[in-house]
Amino acid sequence: HLDVVEARREDWTTDPFQFVEKDGYFYGRGTVDIKDGDAILVTNFIRWKKEGFVPDRDVILALTADEEGGTANGVEWLLKNHRDWIDADFCVNLDGGDFMSEHGKKIYAAVQASEKVYVDFQLEVRNPGGHSSRPTRDNAIYRLAEGLTRVARFEFPVDLNDVTRSMLERSAALETGQRAADMRAVAKNSNDSAAVERLSEDPFYNAILHTTCVATRLDAGHANNALPQRASANVNCRILPGEDPRKIQATLEKVLADPEIKVSQVPTIAADGSRIEAVSVPPSPLRKDVFGAVERTANSMWPGLPVLPVMDTGATDGRLLRAAGIPTYGIAGVFLDLDNRRAHGQDERVRVQDFYDGVEFNYRLTRELTAAH
Repeated sequence: HLDVVEARREDWTTDPFQFVEKDGYFYGRGTVDIKDGDAILVTNFIRWKKEGFVPDRDVILALTADEEGGTANGVEWLLKNHRDWIDADFCVNLDGGDFMSEHGKKIYAAVQASEKVYVDFQLEVRNPGGHSSRPTRDNAIYRLAEGLTRVARFEFPVDLNDVTRSMLERSAALETGQRAADMRAVAKNSNDSAAVERLSEDPFYNAILHTTCVATRLDAGHANNALPQRASANVNCRILPGEDPRKIQATLEKVLADPEIKVSQVPTIAADGSRIEAVSVPPSPLRKDVFGAVERTANSMWPGLPVLPVMDTGATDGRLLRAAGIPTYGIAGVFLDLDNRRAHGQDERVRVQDFYDGVEFNYRLTRELTAAH
């Protein structure tokens, strides 16, 4: 996607909307998410054209808008209006599947084959209210707070799919001790409660193993000297692939155990005003041709680098393509440092050498995937 999130000049040491090379890094909003990927693709398409590259199939380049804030003019628009333009056997999405390093050491290459579903729910309590000098036992804020406490204490069940199971199995080889043992144990038997509990202490693995719902906003009351007539909270859920958002809403209502706390799904509105339905999409299949090409390409540049299938806990445009029946694989090709991830943040940057390595990786990968002759 070509769009980026907002950035404020006063928060940055450089102008976020001025491309800057400094101290071995490229700085600017989008250098990681995901104008680096856009530049990589355009660079390689020009190179293939100049070289007279003839793939064994069509290779389609889609540079789209609206990934960061609605999808009406981007991938969703293409699917609705020009599906034939992008009706592909599979998609490689550079916005996903991060390659990770730590202190300069290459750790693994990720292939994103699945992602969780983003859904917001509103929890609301209404009350007649009254004067604050005469408190009543039924207070909308307290009632909502008690319900939110029950949500905070609830844990959704573990649910592994082919991608997350394989991810745990392969990641175990990169770990040692109890963490490695727990990964193997859960991959083999997701009912191993002790191993699940230990892994879930890490927010990342907790999000991989479970659907998660967390309160992110509160709004209540209308005056400092009045009892609240209304209290509401936004609860953001990231739902595992294959789970129905309506089932998650029903679970929240059961956990709240209070009919006075009304739960409703917050609609996502696209730029054209249309409602975007939350759809749970199964993972893309772990295709041997795709993963084999990634492994061969990675090994040609970084011998022995592990390649891991992953599920993204966030969301990309890949979810729309998967829902339309196009298997999608996030393969960034650009290494990011585990301790210095700045996408959407201050002083977003990518190491210059890592960017150029990403250009070469994508060039080689595409030739592998298309059996160039």
